Order: sequence, then C-alpha cells, then structure tokens
Amino acid sequence: MASQLSQQYAFRAQKSLGLVGGTPDYIPVPGFENPDIPARFYAYSADGRLYAYALPSVVRIFQAEGAQLLHELPLPNVIELTFSPRGTYLSTWERPVKLEDGSQHKNLRVFSTSTGEELIALTQKSQEGWDLQYTISESHAVRLAGGEIQVFRPAEWNKGVVDKLKVEGATTVSLSPGLNPSIAVFVAEKKGAPASIKVYGLLALNGTPTCQKTFFKADRGQIKWNTLGTQVLLLTQTDVDNSNKSYYGETMLYLLSAAGNFDCRVTLDKDGPIHDFAWSPNSKEFGVVYGFMPAKAMIFDQRVRTIHDFGSAPNNFISFNPQARLVALAGFGNLAGKIDIFDRRALTKLTTIDAPNTSYCTWSPDGRFLMTSTLSPRLRVDNGIKIWHCTGPLVHIHTVDELYQVSWRPINVDNTPPFPTSGPVAIAPAPSPAVVAMEAAAALKRGAQTTGAAAKPAGAYRPPGARGGATPAIYKREDEGGLSRTPSGQNTPARGYNRSPAPPGSAAYGNGQQQGGQGRGGRFVPGAAGPSPHRPGGPRGDSGEGKANGANGQQGQGQGQGQGQGGRKRNKGAKKGEKGEKGGERPSSIDLTGVNGSGNPKQNGKMSPGPASGDTTPAIVMPAPVPADIASPVTPGVDGSLDPIAKKVRNLNKKLKAIEELKEKAKRGERLEATQLKKMEGETEIKKELTALEAPA
Repeated sequence: MASQLSQQYAFRAQKSLGLVGGTPDYIPVPGFENPDIPARFYAYSADGRLYAYALPSVVRIFQAEGAQLLHELPLPNVIELTFSPRGTYLSTWERPVKLEDGSQHKNLRVFSTSTGEELIALTQKSQEGWDLQYTISESHAVRLAGGEIQVFRPAEWNKGVVDKLKVEGATTVSLSPGLNPSIAVFVAEKKGAPASIKVYGLLALNGTPTCQKTFFKADRGQIKWNTLGTQVLLLTQTDVDNSNKSYYGETMLYLLSAAGNFDCRVTLDKDGPIHDFAWSPNSKEFGVVYGFMPAKAMIFDQRVRTIHDFGSAPNNFISFNPQARLVALAGFGNLAGKIDIFDRRALTKLTTIDAPNTSYCTWSPDGRFLMTSTLSPRLRVDNGIKIWHCTGPLVHIHTVDELYQVSWRPINVDNTPPFPTSGPVAIAPAPSPAVVAMEAAAALKRGAQTTGAAAKPAGAYRPPGARGGATPAIYKREDEGGLSRTPSGQNTPARGYNRSPAPPGSAAYGNGQQQGGQGRGGRFVPGAAGPSPHRPGGPRGDSGEGKANGANGQQGQGQGQGQGQGGRKRNKGAKKGEKGEKGGERPSSIDLTGVNGSGNPKQNGKMSPGPASGDTTPAIVMPAPVPADIASPVTPGVDGSLDPIAKKVRNLNKKLKAIEELKEKAKRGERLEATQLKKMEGETEIKKELTALEAPA
C-alpha cells in the first residue's frame, strides 16, 4: 500500500491542474476538481500529507489522500507557496508593490494549516531564496534579509526575531537538516576581498564559526548539506573564465565538516566545468559530474577519496535514489537525453533509458521509478510526463499541452518497501493503458509504412560528400573512439580549397578528385557534357566543342557551357588574332601542340585555318606567353618600381617628417621622452645623407 501511495504525482499546465494515482492504473485521484482558471503554483508538504495550489485570487489547501478541501484562503496575487517540514505552516510570497500610505508591503506571509490563521507577515523583496528555512522539528525558522540572518521561533511568532547575526556581504544561507542544526553562510568575492564560507551553530549564532574557509574565484555559491547535516558541499562559480576555456566561467567544489575537523577542495582530474553534484542519502558519499564533454562521473567518500570512476560519457546530471541503492547518470539540455542506471552495490549498469528533450527528472519516493518530463517554456512541443521502471521499461505516459510543473508526492523512506538484498533489484509492473495504446499506434504506423514503400532506416543526417563511408574519427565522441578534446583548431586538419570538400577521414579526402567529381581538376555539373578527351578536367564544364565553336566565331552553336559566354570570349580572342596577323602585331594565341584542331601544321608561325566544315575535332588553343619586355601588373599598395636608393630616400623623408612633428609638440609645450629628443638630434645627419643620395651621379 505504501508503495502505491508513493506513486501519486501532481502536475500543473496552462489549462489544467491534476492529481494522478500510481501503479498500476495511473488514474486521476477521485474527488479532485480541476479549477476553472489557470493555477500559478502548487506544492506538497514534505511529509506528503497536504497539497495546496494558488489561483490569482485564492489559495486552497487539501488533504493529499482523497483530495479533501481543508481551507480556502482569500489571498490575491500569490506567486509561490511552501510548507514547513511537518506541514504545520504554509508560507506564501507575493510580488512587492508600493502602498499608497508609503509603508512597506508585507509580501511574505505565514499561515497555520490547521486553522488558516495568519501568524506573521514580513517584507521580502527578492524572489530568490524568499522562503523561511525550518529545522526538522520546526523549533526554529531562519531567513536572510539585507545581509542579516534572522531567527524566529514558530511557536512564538508574535515575538518576532529572537536572534540575529549580521554578516556583511552574505548572499546565500543554508540551514542544515538533522538534530543539531547548523547554518552555512556564503560571502561572495568583492573588490579584491576573497570569498568565504562560515558554519555557525544555530544555538550559538553569535559565537565563533565552527568551520570556515576562504578562497578566490567565487562570484556565486551553491550549498548542499548531507542528510545528517554533518558535512556540506559548496559549489563556487565565476561569471568569467580568465583562462578562456569555458563560456560559463570557472567552477570549484569544496567539502567542509560542520564540526570543523575537516575541510578541503575536491580535486578533479579533468579540466572543465562541474555540471552537477549530489549527496547520497546515506550521507557517506557524493557524486560529481565534471569536465568538458564527454564529462567524467565519479563517486567520492566523505574524505574525498575516490570510490568509483564511471568513465567519460555525455552526462550532466547525477542522482541517487532515496534508498541509495541506484544511481542515475544522464545528459539533458543540449545532450541526447540518455539515462544510465547503475546498481550502487555491484557498480554495474542495469539499463539505459532513452528520454530525449527531458527538462525535469526525479526518482519516486520508493526508488523504483524514474519520472522524466518535458516542460514549458523550455520546450513548448511534446510536453508530457513519462514514468520509467528502474529496469528500463516505460510504464506510464501522460501527454499534457504546455506543462509547467510536475512532482511526486513525498513519502518518508521508512514507509516504503526496502530493496531486495540479492537477486534483481525489482520487477517491472505491467505498463499502463496509455503506454499500451501508444505502442499499438506505433506498431500500426510501422505496418502501414512496410506495406507501402520500404521505409528508409533512420539515422543521423550526413551531407552528400560524407555518405557511403565510415564516420570519420574527427566527428566521433571521445568515448566512441574519436579524437581527444583539445583547444579549438588543433584537431582541424589542413584541407585544400574546394566548394564541397569531402570530410576528413573519408576515402576521397585529400585527393585531387573528391566525391561527386568536385575535385580541383574541375566541377561536375549535372546534365552538362563531360570534359573533352583532348583536355580532361576542363575548367567548370567548358566543353572542347564549345571552345572550338567560340574560336571560329560561331556563337551559341556549341554544347555545354562553352556555347554561351565562353564562346563569345573565344570569338573576341580569334578576332584579335586576325587583326594581329594583318597589322603585323603579336597574335593573341598560338597552337602549343604544333598542330591545329584539324591536324594541319602551322603555316609560317601563324595560326592555320580552322577545321573543315565536316570536321568537328576541336582545336586546342592556349594563350601566348607574355614577353619579358611587358611589365607585370603592380600589386595594389606595394610600390615595386623603386630601386634600393629610392626606397632609402623615401625612408629618410619619413624620418624628417616625424622630426618636424616632434618639433611642433615641443613648441606647444608638450613633454618629450628621451628617445624622442635623441631622434631630433639626428636631424642634421639625416639631411646630409639625403643630400648625398639626391646628388647627381
């Protein structure tokens, strides 16, 4: 019964709000009515006993089991709400507004869940970290307000703040769980002063810190306590990476003991950002995913000694199930969405789940199911919920348009059945009717495709030049046998210019003729005539016949691209050649082979007549070499006509001009450097040298 109760989940979408029961049917909870207007937020209590949601004008509190309405609080404009650990108090937050009388808006309010009475109202401008943090026994509540840590006693809300601690520059405060609560305070780096984290005992807040550590490169901090509240992990991050290795800044991880007997930096053996870290529920070990992709995943003990290395894979997420028996490693966001589930005891992989486009993932309270969902506005299509068994099968699917929020109903781990100590970790239940219907529809679609045209196998897109061969190593991930990651540019191979080059590693890469006939020798044009046998690989499909026609003045009579613009250009060249023959000028082209297109020899060094009307053999005409007396064009911006003496004169004139500018600065009263004064002293020598060079020889 406890296992079935743990499977209840809630969801909130643009047009719907719901509670759904668990295995095996996954049907909506009877008695829960979907509100007529969209809800803004919902929350379960930590013990799973209560459920509440906020509408634009009212907040409603329900008994989670059976969805019985307990209280309806007329609270407009509530954006977020949370319960205390035992569900005794409900906190709500509204956007702060300016009041007409000029007083502060009390936008953080605390209510009793048993009576619905308002107990205290406070001012909290920032939405980030707005909620009060309670001890597990609800004996104390803590919050950070304007660099001051304030402590309340929930049993005596009317007394207000009973203790406080001023910490200059504090940005993050975290109250530990456990029977002996401590407070971790993070202060960011500012104006050259190092960042720091300090741990105080809650009952001795104004005493000396039990543990503290200072460090640099920390603009933000994320604090995570273990379940017992004896140790804390701190992830620090900078806004800018000075080494230019990461776009997201530098990250570091530190481990501290609340008792002050241990603290150190967690040393990682691969460069790159820390993607995720998580404590095991047994409080004795933690996992870290770090490094450039493919990232490494590793489990450490409470003294930062390596327990197990999972190797490199495209992962950025790690999570232990509540019983600390299973570990999920996954890659979400811009990664493929593969989830690998490992048995923590045997350190072996149980299964791999394919969950693309996942934006939220969490374990069920009994540790046997994994929920993945695609939420808006991260993605606005294919929104919905999928529930997987830890052995791999999909057991439930729930499609919801514009899904914003989803979560399991919390249940205490002690109320869930334990994992078996030997044999398989669990046996997957039968899939829900929704999964059966989806699989039937998919099978029907596959059958329709096979009865019609043969379906093409799906796969990764490949450009035309890369098809028909094995995947080059440069395009593979490191864990698939690809090249290791190095700074940008070092793995890029040198390739010749080509409009559509073959990929590195393919059979045609580096050859003169690439795949598709697009090598350096020419370009293949579909439908055009092939290159002439007399001149293979003619430039860009200009056929020999078209050139012959162009040389004989016949425009538009050839085939291929030579019959158009190329033919007209050749025709102009032929006319210039005729003009050269008549006027005694140099011919524009000569026959380098000694024979013209018709096989007739040259006559007196001039071009022989073209082929006979019945002969279609093209003439091979090449441009004549440029005589040595004709100067080559000068490169723009470079004066190639100056001899060494002229260049030296030009350089001396530049020096004299610079000296004149320095004289003008001196006249204006500007201060000159010693090197500039020395340059001015050499003016006489420069003028003498210039006079000697300009004197006639």
